[in-house]
Parts: sequence; structure tokens; C-alpha cells
Amino acid sequence: MSLSRFHIILLAVISIASIPSTRVASAEPRNIIVVLVDDLGWMDLGCQGSDFYQTPHIDQLAARGIRFINGYAACAVCSPTRAALMTGKDPARLGITDWIRAEFQLSGRQRPNCDIEGYHDANLKVLTPVNNSFLPHNEVTIAELLKQRGFVSCFIGKWHLGGEGYLPTDQGFDLNFGGWDYGQPPSYYDPYTNRRLQQGIPTLEPKETGEYLTDREADEAVSFIKANKDNRFLLYLSHYAVHTPIQPKLNILEKYQALKDEMGQDNAAYATMVQSVDDSLGRIMATLSELGLSDDTLIVFTSDNGGLDRNGNPTENAPLKSGKGFAPEGGIRVPWIVCWPGVTKAGVTSDEPVTSVDLFPTLASAVGINTADMTLDGADLTPVLKGGSLAKRSLYWHFPHYRHRAGNDPYSVIRKGDFKLVRFYDPQKSELYHLDRDLTEASDIADKKPAKVRQMTRELDKHLKEIGAKIPIEK
Repeated sequence: MSLSRFHIILLAVISIASIPSTRVASAEPRNIIVVLVDDLGWMDLGCQGSDFYQTPHIDQLAARGIRFINGYAACAVCSPTRAALMTGKDPARLGITDWIRAEFQLSGRQRPNCDIEGYHDANLKVLTPVNNSFLPHNEVTIAELLKQRGFVSCFIGKWHLGGEGYLPTDQGFDLNFGGWDYGQPPSYYDPYTNRRLQQGIPTLEPKETGEYLTDREADEAVSFIKANKDNRFLLYLSHYAVHTPIQPKLNILEKYQALKDEMGQDNAAYATMVQSVDDSLGRIMATLSELGLSDDTLIVFTSDNGGLDRNGNPTENAPLKSGKGFAPEGGIRVPWIVCWPGVTKAGVTSDEPVTSVDLFPTLASAVGINTADMTLDGADLTPVLKGGSLAKRSLYWHFPHYRHRAGNDPYSVIRKGDFKLVRFYDPQKSELYHLDRDLTEASDIADKKPAKVRQMTRELDKHLKEIGAKIPIEK
């Protein structure tokens, strides 16, 4: 798809809802819902420009609120982003810079095996940091934060921030349906088992054989909302979808098998998984409306990393380059929607760069909690939600691990204005892109702008030092 066509689609979507909200904002949102989708790509929604995936309810949410074109995940893989969302801290400050292995997956690279404490030797050029295998208890989570304001909290879906002793109910949530140390479900069909994991999902009891996992998550979400309609509540719905295994919602598969698309988004099974997430949001929004809670509920919708787009994987992130796990925009840029009735105007799009670490301080501000004495790396987005802007700032990413072993990692990234610098550690090199002129990251201009490279490298180094990031070490 050409860039011109892409921008035309975006402009068409923007015009869907241009009627401003007239409701007077209350001092605080009564309820908060965070919807986090796993591996959802930047182009995987109708409101983002897709002609293939059908997401009317998510599109409606965007039409009621603000959609961030420059929305980012804190990492190109899942656990670091989840930790950032939960705490408002940079993943490198937390020591969670890679996905956390479940107990049955524990391997050497999650444990030290060299003379330098906290590092791992993969028999490659550099030693890489050992990834923290859980979110520490001394970190304040969103659930613990909002408990100060009387919120009842429920976690549903994929947790991936530690196993027993570090599950959602160990981190401030009152209820947990599905949160475990898994990075993906054993199966999307009840009883959610496979040949290796006959226990299924230990925190989600089977209910109806063959029921689709996203539908079950929606069931629990609706039940929680109804049970707490008279309370202030936090619902953190962290879907297992659309992560592998790619297993379709069978009753809508035929519809997508009949569709054709020019963008390369043509995986019918994956499309049903995307629709299952949309259907879930539709049920939640209908329940809020039924209970008269729509105008009192702040909803955030985003993804934990870019779409799985490489070597025959299920989606296509074009015009963005590459996908999940990689430093280019396809790995880190994701859908970002916020609907706060009475605060966000309807149908607004923003080019303000925002990222996962911004959620915690934004929700704290929304409910009137002062975080001045807390160490946070994110920004309060309230000024943007009200139609303003933020002070100029840079965004950072740090992935000090081997994942692809083909010169694509380990890496650190800084985005400053429209410039993006990627520093690779094996082999040592830097790439520079101007995103406004080159969204596809086709032209590395590092050789043409050495002063800009030096300046951004100094800023990146300073940031990594300030947050205590572990840097790969040459042997």
C-alpha cells in the first residue's frame, strides 16, 4: 500500500466522528478500564487504516475519544511493556527488558552463567544482562495506586510478570481471572489445554468446552462490571489474543476466508482473533451503557508491542518496517486510544508521541493522586487529553538481549522530535532516521548527520545511566 493511500485512509477515518463531546467533565472518572491486546499491530484496526480487519467497536471508541498516531509500546516484546504500564517506570529501571520465561520454559539466558554478576554469555560477541523474572513486590502497581481512592480492581487475561507469589492478587488486584506466568495460552478453546500443559490456565477454571478464550475473558469482564456497578472499579483486561497460537474463532472464520485485501493482511484465522477482541469491547461498552456508566468511565486501549510481521507471520504492519521484537517502528509503534468522557473531545487524533510508561502517571492525575514523591519515567497525558500538548521530551527503548542474532540486536533507541536513533551492540553501529519524512525507515541518514548522531547518542547514554540500565559488555 502506498503512503499516500495510507494517509487518505487515516483522514477518512478521522472524519467519521467530528462532533465534540458536550458533557461537562466530573472531577475524576468514577471507573477506569484498561484494555491491553497482545501483539496487536499498528495497522490491525479499521480506525488505523485496515481494510481487512473489522473492528467497529474499537473504531467507535476512537470516534468518542482521542487516537494517538505516534503511540508506542515501551518495548518490542511483551513483559517489559506490561511492567511499564503497571508501574510508570522504564523497563530498564525495573530490570525487565525481555519477555519473562514461564516456569516450564526457564532456560539459560534467564540465569547468569558468567563471571560478571547479572550477565549471561550466549557464546556470541557481547555478554547480555540477565532478565528479571518477576515484577518486584516493592513496586507500586496501578491496582495498589487506585486502591488509595477506593477502587475495586480486577485483572483478566495475560499477566506475564511472574508466577506464583507474583501474580495479580499478589500485586494489589482484588480478583484475577487468567493471570499466570504464561506468555501465551496453551489453547484458545476451553479447557485451554495442550499436550504439554494439561493443567490449562490454573487461574481460569474451565466452564464450557470449546468456548473461545476471548469470549470467556469478556464474560468475566461483564460479570465484574455488573457486580461492582455501585463501586469505583479498575478493570484491567489484558487479552491473551492476538498472540500465537493462531487459532480462529470458528463461527466467523468463513467470513474472512472470503475477503481479499491489497495490504497483505490476509490471514483469516488471525482476523477472527482481532474481531474477538473487538466483540469483547463491544460487550463491555454495551454493559456500561446499560448500567448508565458510560459517561463515568475512562477507557484506555493499546497493545504491548508491534504486530508479528516477519517470515510468514500473521499480519502486515506496512507502511511501518518490520514487527514484534525489532527496533524499527513496526516493532514498537502500536494503537493508542483514550476515551475520557467530558475530557477528551470526540474523534480527535494527536501526533503527540506517547508510550506505555505514561499510563500510570496519567491515571494517577485523573483520580487526583499526587506522585511527586514517586520515581516515575512517564508523563501525565492529561494536558493532551484536554486538547493541549506536553513539553518537548525524548522517548527511549532498551533491548540489551540477543533475539534474532543477525545484526538486529541487542539495541537501544531514542526518539527526539522526528529523529530516531538506533544503536546496535553487535556489531557496534548507529542508524538515524527522520520519521516525518521517512516513516518506512528506508533511508539511514547517520552518515549525513554525524553531529545529530553524537548529540542523540550522548542523550541516550545519559538516560540509560540515570535509570541504571544494564548495557551489553564486549568480551
